[in-house]
Amino acid sequence: MKLFTLTVLLCILHQKIDSANILAICLMPNYSHFNTIHKLVTALVDRNHQVTFINSRLDNTSTINYTNIFVEDVIEFISEINKNLADLASAGPIRNAIHEFYLGLELTEIALKSQPIQKLLNSKESFDAVVLELFYNEAVIGFANHFNASAILVSPLGSSFRSNYLFANPAPASYVPHKLSRFTKSMNFWQRLENFLLTKIIELLREIIFTPKQAQLLKKYINPEYNLEVVLNNISLLLSNSHVSVHSAVPHVPSTVNIGSYLINNSGKLPQDLQTYLDASTDGVILFSLGSNLESKSLAPKERDAILNAFTKIKQNVIWKFEADLSNIPKNVKILKWLPQQDLLAHANTKAFITHGGAASLFEAVYFGVPIIGIPVFGDQNHNIVNAVNDGYAIGIPLMDLKEEKLLWAIQEIVTNPKYRDNVQQRSRIMRDQPSTPVDSGIYWIEHVIRHKGAPHLRSTSLDLKWYHREMIDIITILVTIVTVFLIIFFLLLKKMFTKCDNISKKIKNCIVINKKNN
Repeated sequence: MKLFTLTVLLCILHQKIDSANILAICLMPNYSHFNTIHKLVTALVDRNHQVTFINSRLDNTSTINYTNIFVEDVIEFISEINKNLADLASAGPIRNAIHEFYLGLELTEIALKSQPIQKLLNSKESFDAVVLELFYNEAVIGFANHFNASAILVSPLGSSFRSNYLFANPAPASYVPHKLSRFTKSMNFWQRLENFLLTKIIELLREIIFTPKQAQLLKKYINPEYNLEVVLNNISLLLSNSHVSVHSAVPHVPSTVNIGSYLINNSGKLPQDLQTYLDASTDGVILFSLGSNLESKSLAPKERDAILNAFTKIKQNVIWKFEADLSNIPKNVKILKWLPQQDLLAHANTKAFITHGGAASLFEAVYFGVPIIGIPVFGDQNHNIVNAVNDGYAIGIPLMDLKEEKLLWAIQEIVTNPKYRDNVQQRSRIMRDQPSTPVDSGIYWIEHVIRHKGAPHLRSTSLDLKWYHREMIDIITILVTIVTVFLIIFFLLLKKMFTKCDNISKKIKNCIVINKKNN
């Protein structure tokens, strides 16, 4: 009996030592955002960490080491925003950036002033780490300071203008295209110029207008004594949803860790009706989904009709995620309000994926080796699809250019031309060739930060410098000044010398003239 008691006690002590108390936060209710954090939450819970998850989706997970804090207040706001996302299809990158900045500000304030969050902030809870989805919500990073915890950010887009400035990740405009641009890594002079200006304008908008507003939210809802600059300077880690099979190779500091494809969770089991449907589709299946933010039911009637008309002229079957009832659909089209996207992409008969080009959908398509027809609408989608086209496994059709003939051509081209499938399957092999699973890598680094009390050894010293020091503006200014002064002195001396020579020349001429007269 004593031996049993001792064993139990040791197990309890071992559990206490090896487990941490972690706060996870995802304010966006859309599934793609929720899943960004929930996948890590599930893995942390499975590893016996105590996890409290603030989110805006009903989650019925029930385990002893998991607590769900449901923030309902943001749902209606985001639902209204989602209704008008299609309007951004014709917007430029700066308008897209401003839209996202304001969306983040409103979302952050609605969440911070909600009763569940204020109750947690006023509690006596303590946490070892705060894991937060980064989405224009810098004020929320103040939770880490409030609970004296390490701040760990998760970026659904990989490293980008949203996160680079927080970690001093270098992103030269010469070969790192802005996430809101339509450029690839191979830019000509004018594209590099535009990319440079776009990058600086958006940085300026953030610094002058939106960062001060986030600072106000931090002081108003978390602690009036907090300084946002100090809060942002103490972030320990960025888990980046990026991988070279999908995104271009770009430089990172050690505190940025790529865990791209960590959201892949293929069970290999389809519902029986879908399994039967795909097995029977001997000519193949086209999968069509615009994601969880923009819904297909929001498409204009002319766009919806163009899509349906194109589908009537192909021999493949189509599975379309459409969130409302739809009448007069072709016989080869199956409408589903929600679908198991990864399991459908994994089926051998899935020949193409028509997608909006969100990061998660791109990773899934590449992982399962399915070529893409991209219909980008907003945010990073244009950039994602342009790069997929450049890498040879996609065809892009802007929403404003969506016509029956163009879509029909794209489907026939991508299904019959083997180069698209060959290219995407090569990238699939690259994505799968990793030393450990991306989830395991993500959890390892979260635990690494906790074990090493914020892991300050990962932090780049460049964060201690002002932006003009980091960009060597002060050094360049001094060198330009020295060279300018030197050139001015040189030209003044040269001018003086020429003036003197000219005077001597004039004197010689005068002497010659006088001599001639005397003779």
